[in-house]
Amino acid sequence: MKKILAFAFILAAPVLGIAQKNTPDAAQLLRDVKVLSADSMQGRLSGTEGSLMAQEYILKRFDEIGLKPFNGSFKHHFEIDSKRAQVEQATNLVGYIPGKSGKAIVVTAHYDHVGQHDGKIFNGADDNASGVGALLAAAAHFVKHPPKHTIIFAAWDGEELGLQGAKAFLDNPPVPLQNILLNVNMDMLSINEKGELYASGAYHYPQLQPYLLKVKPRTQARLLLGHDRPEQGQNDWTRQSDHYRFHERGIPYVYFGVEDHPHYHKPTDDFENINKTFYPDAAALVIDFIALMDANLQRLPAQNFPNKLKQ
Repeated sequence: MKKILAFAFILAAPVLGIAQKNTPDAAQLLRDVKVLSADSMQGRLSGTEGSLMAQEYILKRFDEIGLKPFNGSFKHHFEIDSKRAQVEQATNLVGYIPGKSGKAIVVTAHYDHVGQHDGKIFNGADDNASGVGALLAAAAHFVKHPPKHTIIFAAWDGEELGLQGAKAFLDNPPVPLQNILLNVNMDMLSINEKGELYASGAYHYPQLQPYLLKVKPRTQARLLLGHDRPEQGQNDWTRQSDHYRFHERGIPYVYFGVEDHPHYHKPTDDFENINKTFYPDAAALVIDFIALMDANLQRLPAQNFPNKLKQ
């Protein structure tokens, strides 16, 4: 994932905003990121021992939280196509909370990173242990507050090697693609000194914008809209993380992330550099949005969601 500064406007906190009751366990959130970004994980490159260690930790957390597996297993193996991978097979980790509607929201974050180079470990605390931590926090919330729609929680492998985990999921989905209403993707949520979290995607799916506008700011984090217009070039994040694979198939998405910082894809992307007051509030904003969409997705006109790629 590569992101560069771009224009945006701050989302207001209108009277119709949702109550701020979806607060994650900050201590557990930070603990998850600290474990996943430890040196022992060796940078979590797909196919390495460090990747396997990250998988085992995430699987343990899925069990603790109470997610359900598809077909008896959280592990979904797929062939990976990259000379940079250590093996030919990678592994997505997928669980779900059943809903009542027969439709699904897919919440995603990639757990792989870039491994080790020149004797240095690239721990990827922000990219993307922070997204996985927020995914686990969202799963814990919705286990306690059962959703109307089924919510699928997917920790992808192979994002750094070409969004391969997301592609493999959509090539062989656990539910029919037509039943997937929305992808909420998280990639880099935890390092920002201005308290800014971006929501990207409303340019392509403007019917989601009114709901993003209802997400109220938190004490340490506020939501901004942007980074999704074609004329922005590299500032357009549409293709820059796993949500793009959903967009290719006409499935609406919102991508949550921070703008680039000096630690992006550097060996300094360590747990110590995470903003530990901003990050829990940023994760809370995402949970707020998922809760809002779970309550309102059935009201969105289906014909407004395109079934082909919009550029």
